[in-house]
Amino acid sequence: MNIPVRSHAAQGAALALALTVTLTACGKDEDAGSSKAADDSSPSASKPLEDPVVATYDGGLYFLDGKTLKLAKTVKVPGFNRVNPVGDDTHVMLSTDNGFRVVNAVEQTLTDIEYKGAKPGHVVRHAGKTVLFTDGTGEVNVFDPADLADGKKPKGRKHTSDEPHHGVAIELKNGELLTTLGNEEKRTGARVLDKDGKEIARNEDCPGVHGEAAAKGEAVVVGCENGALMYKDGKFKKIDAPDEYARIGNQAGSDASPVLLGDYKTDPEAELERPEQVSLIDTRTGKLRLLDLGTSYSFRSLARGPHGEALVLGTDGDIRVIDPEKGKVVRTVPAIGEWKEPLDWQQPMPVLFVRDHTAYVSEPGEKKLHAIDIESGEKKASVTLPKTTTELSGVVAGH
Repeated sequence: MNIPVRSHAAQGAALALALTVTLTACGKDEDAGSSKAADDSSPSASKPLEDPVVATYDGGLYFLDGKTLKLAKTVKVPGFNRVNPVGDDTHVMLSTDNGFRVVNAVEQTLTDIEYKGAKPGHVVRHAGKTVLFTDGTGEVNVFDPADLADGKKPKGRKHTSDEPHHGVAIELKNGELLTTLGNEEKRTGARVLDKDGKEIARNEDCPGVHGEAAAKGEAVVVGCENGALMYKDGKFKKIDAPDEYARIGNQAGSDASPVLLGDYKTDPEAELERPEQVSLIDTRTGKLRLLDLGTSYSFRSLARGPHGEALVLGTDGDIRVIDPEKGKVVRTVPAIGEWKEPLDWQQPMPVLFVRDHTAYVSEPGEKKLHAIDIESGEKKASVTLPKTTTELSGVVAGH
């Protein structure tokens, strides 16, 4: 789960605003043009969904069939909410005003499982574990998503950061926990704790640390405002960028590729930079290279395909398919119409969510969602929804 941070000048104010402002829920839903069940929030209103997709709008959630994109149910949840996969084939994680809340996407219901705390932030899935970072408290919760099956809050690992900050954490296969360092004023780097909670590594040469991704071979990289920071084989390595200010705040990794896809911004004074380059970090060599796309994109535009291919949804409406080894765009897939990233990151913008061989793309300006086959480029399904959507996700089993 990624929340963008902008220039040095606007960073503090923008981050504070982004993390604290919630939007007021709208009034009654417009007619969905479907059965009553599609607008009914009662637990028994809908049949179970297979491979559900979940979209958020200002004031609620849409649950859709992953193959047909048929709207199955609408559930109202006040305010601005975020949604992420949990790591099993049933649930997604909702970030609300009060903290993290587990949602049964198959049954289209809100469960009673909550991780309460101010400013719920990143949700990370890796090595069979799900890690939640609560920015307002600095609390990190780690659990096995399979333990959600019994309907009870999983027993798991808990860690509290030295100071609350907009952070992220990830647990590795061997039980090591990488977590960021910082406070509400600035973020400086990351440290690693062993399975018993003892610090075994630290690096504070990562100003503005934000976002994470894991590559094939379990190299983990977090973004900085002067490149990136990699943790691999028990050691940190700084990855330098060709520009003095080079912010990498959002990344996408794949178990099928040692190369990580990231954004790349070079203007520290921009209110909102609309970059046209992406970063590709080879975790085998610790080297970074840049790729010109010829179009801008947003922090919601990055994803990975089933074979490790890097995917970027451009503001021209096309998905660029990148060979991460060659560092080249190998083809483009038409997806939606042209769009422009809004100044406020909470405002609706297109989202790229990839599951298996399908790219799900939202088109907020048209109130539409599309399901596109990544290999063939065929648009398999589309739907027009009652309201403009903000976020798009779904159940994703495994990491």
